[in-house]
Amino acid sequence: MRQVVLLGKPETKRTHFLGRAARETGLHVLFLDWDRWQEDFPEGRIFMKIDPPVWDSCSLEKLGSLIGDYQQQLEELSRLGRLRDVRFLNTPGTIATLLDKRESKRRLAEAGLAVSEELEAAWGEVRKAEQLLDIMQQRRIYQVFIKPVFGSGAAGVAAFRWQPRTGQMVLYTCAWEETDREDKKVGRLINTKKLRRFTDAKQVLSLMEKILQLGCIVERWYAKAEYQGYSYDLRAVVQDGKMDFCLARLSKGPITNLHLNNHPLKLGALGLSKRVVDNIEELCGRGMGCFPGLRSAGIDVLLERGSLKPRIIEMNAQGDLLYQDIYGENVIYQRQVEIMKKDISYGG
Repeated sequence: MRQVVLLGKPETKRTHFLGRAARETGLHVLFLDWDRWQEDFPEGRIFMKIDPPVWDSCSLEKLGSLIGDYQQQLEELSRLGRLRDVRFLNTPGTIATLLDKRESKRRLAEAGLAVSEELEAAWGEVRKAEQLLDIMQQRRIYQVFIKPVFGSGAAGVAAFRWQPRTGQMVLYTCAWEETDREDKKVGRLINTKKLRRFTDAKQVLSLMEKILQLGCIVERWYAKAEYQGYSYDLRAVVQDGKMDFCLARLSKGPITNLHLNNHPLKLGALGLSKRVVDNIEELCGRGMGCFPGLRSAGIDVLLERGSLKPRIIEMNAQGDLLYQDIYGENVIYQRQVEIMKKDISYGG
């Protein structure tokens, strides 16, 4: 029988609540710390879940190098997996693919799935604010999201609205320029984890260009479905072909991440028809099928206002932590434990 191993960081909610679910069913899970995983890698046949590393830096300009280091470690885990007979909940290669928003979105679109449309595909990567304005003008699309290719938790994400006739602009983002002890800007971008709204055109263009220099994708900003005066999108957690949890993220602004004081609501409370819910589940299932080696994912889905047509915004191979679940029934991690127990009992 295989040993179940969790690769992660101690004292995190991910580790604690997966451990709780495992203890409740009598499953022994060996913990492996990211700081010593290569030295302490266990012998024998194992089944491994990979949780993300924890980074202390809030610098957006370091994001690329941090992700690059993580990808190298995932490559090493793939190599060890082949040499040491390791099975994974999500394979390291699949995790690495889903870290790349551009590549994962391309794969979904090529499979014919409804996704949030990228604007820059025909022009190549957008690096300049004026270049983005030109593209928006040509496409007659005046609301966009700008997202670093590598990143999560709204780090570096910006929502931009422009009215060409009046020149009015508004930018919503958690990114801001770092200041020194005398409160003077030093030019480096940081993730403040606090949403700000900018309307001065000169300031908007300057900040937007700095964000674009991080290496970003630009997506159409769709009008989202509304509930009681809030717009919302969905975070669905799909595991082994089943949508185990789905949460609406309600917001008065364009960026819905829950850590920005937005409002969570369970899917059932929205009063959606069975047809719409079935469409969401079908789209998520097809999305999972685009990534062999993916058994658990957090999938962000928008419903277009009016038609309620679902579109995948992005997928996250490590998007299973939802406070509304772990402080409730802990369904997601209980289901992962079921998957682990089944695999090590019958998987050989």
